[in-house]
Amino acid sequence: MKRQLLEPALEEIDRQHLRRRRATIEAYPDKGSRAEVIVDGRRLIDFSSNDYLGLAAHPALAAAMAECAARCGSGSGASHLISGHGKEHAALEEELAAFTGRQRALLFSTGYMANLGVVTALASRGESVLLDRLSHASLIDAGLLCGARFRRFPHCDAAAARRLLAESEPATAVLATDGVFSMDGDIAPLGPLAEAARTHEAWLVVDDAHGIGVLGANGRGAVELAGLGSDQVPVLVGTLGKAFGSFGAFVAGSKELIELLIQRARSYIYTTALPQPVAAATRTALHIAQQENWRRERALALAARFRAGAREVGVPLAESITPIQPIPLGSAQTALRAQQALLAAGFWAVAIRSPTVPAGEERLRITLTAGHRESQVDALVESLGRICASAGGA
Repeated sequence: MKRQLLEPALEEIDRQHLRRRRATIEAYPDKGSRAEVIVDGRRLIDFSSNDYLGLAAHPALAAAMAECAARCGSGSGASHLISGHGKEHAALEEELAAFTGRQRALLFSTGYMANLGVVTALASRGESVLLDRLSHASLIDAGLLCGARFRRFPHCDAAAARRLLAESEPATAVLATDGVFSMDGDIAPLGPLAEAARTHEAWLVVDDAHGIGVLGANGRGAVELAGLGSDQVPVLVGTLGKAFGSFGAFVAGSKELIELLIQRARSYIYTTALPQPVAAATRTALHIAQQENWRRERALALAARFRAGAREVGVPLAESITPIQPIPLGSAQTALRAQQALLAAGFWAVAIRSPTVPAGEERLRITLTAGHRESQVDALVESLGRICASAGGA
């Protein structure tokens, strides 16, 4: 884009109320918790974080990171395949494989890179990739980049996915979906999708970034909640910066799958390895998450409390039982006004606008975590009730 075109482009973004602006979190006032933040000198209750289990500020993670940094240094210094793969990486991969019930796991620097690596390694020209229409941007970009024919099916419509698989020409190599959808909070129909993928011999890839650590009897995510194993879901992607309060991502599957990704996944091969102190902190988080089931139970209980209260005061809700609770508002301008009203009331909850969600489906995205108190949730519901009532009467 020519330089003189930049200002008109930005003006058009402003006209549509779509300009994104970063906020700087200046501090976390409560030691060991990130449920409250300081922004522009104001203390706010944060209902936008993905720290579902309340582990991001846990002192044990900080201690593990500091101890490892003292031993290993702050950076890995190279890619995994050169000299950047250390003992903490190897141990974390083994523990993630055991946690997910799969033969092996492979660390990636981000969830975006994990999805790019998986899809581009498993699909190529002469094949097809099929995604849920609301899949994460990283899966969409992977489908576009891999060179295969790229198609999407209506959201959570397993019957439509099955029809497209049957009609697919060329054959579908990868069928991919989020486990829990990041902006809607609903859960993919994994059982029917797994059966469709098996029938048509496609790889089923489930990006369970927002389900791992939160859903299922043991916190193993949407796949466990659906009663499925590695045979039905051969490629599981998870992130470490949400429920586990750390950073990075992983892919779990068979030993052959992981070996193929090591050889083919460009986003794994050609990037610096995750720092070992981050891996050490994640190992601690994984242990805590498995030992303290109350964290998962609390996050889900607070989500249920929020939904019950929101219904009573007339706040519109989407269909979600997860800690992700969207409040549909219908336009970018309305969503921004709601964000500002919540800010004035002492809450940090960000308006989600196009292109993150389809135009006309703008919303507030409320997230509940184990670090929140019941009184904070109730106060949020009260404020939302007033805001929605005022918007309805405008």
